[in-house]
Amino acid sequence: MVLISSIPFLMFGAVSANAGSACGGASWYALHSRTASGERMNPSALTAAHRTLPLGSRVKVTNQRNGKTVVVRINDRGPFIRGRVLDLSKGAANRLGFVGAGHTNICMARL
Repeated sequence: MVLISSIPFLMFGAVSANAGSACGGASWYALHSRTASGERMNPSALTAAHRTLPLGSRVKVTNQRNGKTVVVRINDRGPFIRGRVLDLSKGAANRLGFVGAGHTNICMARL
């Protein structure tokens, strides 16, 4: 019986992971080069890099240290550092309140 009641929970977790929900580290970057989407990086825009989400996806990001949230658009690929799930634009990092620290712990959910 316990196994049967835990199956829906496991299935929900798998759906949630596929839908772009995750927690982990995030950092910010402010380059002026082209992104994976082909657009020029705008450091003040609310954008982010993610390894696998489709370009153009919108993601709600919550800073776990202070509770601040922002919605960003995925327009680049990365991060390439273990433990990090997003690289955010400087504008998004500023809204989340971690520009000075350089990195923080976040949770994200695809919208």
